[in-house]
Amino acid sequence: MNQSRRRQLLIAAGALLAAPLRGFAQQPAATMPRIGFLGVSTPAAWAPRVDAFRAGLRDLGYVEGKNIVVEFRFAQGRYDRLPELAAELVRLKVDVIVTHSAPGALAAKQATAANPIPVVMTNVGDAVGWGIVPSLARPGGNITGDTFFVTELVAKRLEVLKDAIPHVRRVAVLANPDNAAMGQSVQAMEIAAKELNVSLLRFHARGPADLDGAFAAMAKEGVDALAVIEDVALIPSSRRIAELAVRQRLPSISFIEYADAEGLFGYGVDFLALYRRAPVFVDKILKGAKPADIPIERPTRFDFVINMKTARALGLTISTATRLRADRVIE
Repeated sequence: MNQSRRRQLLIAAGALLAAPLRGFAQQPAATMPRIGFLGVSTPAAWAPRVDAFRAGLRDLGYVEGKNIVVEFRFAQGRYDRLPELAAELVRLKVDVIVTHSAPGALAAKQATAANPIPVVMTNVGDAVGWGIVPSLARPGGNITGDTFFVTELVAKRLEVLKDAIPHVRRVAVLANPDNAAMGQSVQAMEIAAKELNVSLLRFHARGPADLDGAFAAMAKEGVDALAVIEDVALIPSSRRIAELAVRQRLPSISFIEYADAEGLFGYGVDFLALYRRAPVFVDKILKGAKPADIPIERPTRFDFVINMKTARALGLTISTATRLRADRVIE
């Protein structure tokens, strides 16, 4: 075989070897699985959770632009926009829709009623109670993911607050009245409050513009502590809420990240861990599993976080017993 012929064969062999490698590294966009991400809040406010979701995808070998496409749609904290955005993702014919919170999951369920695209929900409080799925073990339909019993969680926060600050008698509850889930949460807190000999007073905030007015009303009522029910419209204002609480000398409690935003106490599930876990459901669906056959998961761990910097700003002494119960103490 002459040298020219050998060179041609080597070039041809190299091309055959390289072709599948190139295909593995990056699929044509038209053949990549497509995830629709239905966000209830804003991209900026949800960036840490989206980063956790992307990390979960990478854990399973999915990289945006190489072997998967993610179509993001955010409602900017406006619940009324969710049906429209969910319908848009259905029209895009995505392979699976990922969403969060009860309003997001309900919008996705409605949008996929006639076209049952699989839906993965995360951070949803009481998916059975809201009629999103009929059962955790056998969800049926096209929806799976994770859920937690938010009513039990918010009631437990009141108990944690009372145990840590025994002199608390009048607790303000800050909630978004536009979120239909708030009613059940407040009712659960009222039951717990009676057992703890605590009075609850409700205050509403639909967004940042309502916070000053809500806290002014709290001052007039003479409350001595604050419990914040997390809501996608209020979560981006966590630091502002914590600042206002300190200004009014109110010990306060809400979800875990609230303590990181300089709230006094955080108690709840690790939302970032749940977002990182969501791609596991996506992966199963993309590999052929039916959502109806994938049991809904419930977080079994609830963390208690204390921000001691905030405690000092409030002039509070946190007992050793309370500090020992904490999973994390921010100094």
